[in-house]
Amino acid sequence: MLDWQPELYGRFETERTVPAADLLARVQLASPGYVVDLGCGSGNSTELLTERFPGAAVLGVDTSPAMLEAARGRLPDCIFERADIAQWIPDAAPELIFANAALQWVPDHATLMPRLASLLAPGGVLAVQMPDNLDAVSHQAMHQSWQDAGFEATVPQRASLLAAERYYELLAPLARVEVWRTTYFHPMRSIGAVTEWLRATGLRPFLAQLDNAQQDYFLSLYESRLAAALPRLSDGRHLLAFPRLFLIAQHHR
Repeated sequence: MLDWQPELYGRFETERTVPAADLLARVQLASPGYVVDLGCGSGNSTELLTERFPGAAVLGVDTSPAMLEAARGRLPDCIFERADIAQWIPDAAPELIFANAALQWVPDHATLMPRLASLLAPGGVLAVQMPDNLDAVSHQAMHQSWQDAGFEATVPQRASLLAAERYYELLAPLARVEVWRTTYFHPMRSIGAVTEWLRATGLRPFLAQLDNAQQDYFLSLYESRLAAALPRLSDGRHLLAFPRLFLIAQHHR
């Protein structure tokens, strides 16, 4: 798949960073010495961690060379490394493993979540936020538009998240667990702005299969479906519903 595009991803940085800030606000740690940002992207969530814990050593981990380059430029005093979250092992036990909008791209959560929690230092915290929007209008319209276009290629998609109860059961033997779900409603200036947001994330697997002309055709179908599903509000904007699942697991001492 094509590498991530930091500039495109960053156009909606404010909206993308709000859930990370909400997650971090629920982390009950005073002064951890070692903090890891899994799926750090271009460093927006890493920056939150450095501001909250100025005395900590902060490591950012991502698979994307482009995102890591952007993160290093943004936070030159932090360490960033390229690694696959599914196989990543820290060089020392972190007091905080923070994963904002990253683990939804990693398969086999039944194995992944307990493994990450087991890597924590005693009393450490695993803090996770994941988009839970595969059933939302924004993502259902992707599949419907693909079918409308008649493309033969199979689009690789991330797996649906597990039920909240399942995450609790997986982590409860190792940690004190909190799970919650929040739907953010983002006022978007146009249907094109919704597409612009999603080109950086959910639409990537679709667009990666297509040439430029096919992309234009597919996106025209997609925007038509979005326009029908997201009515224009009185101020001319469209309200994008974006549900997200959060969990915090604090390792037993």
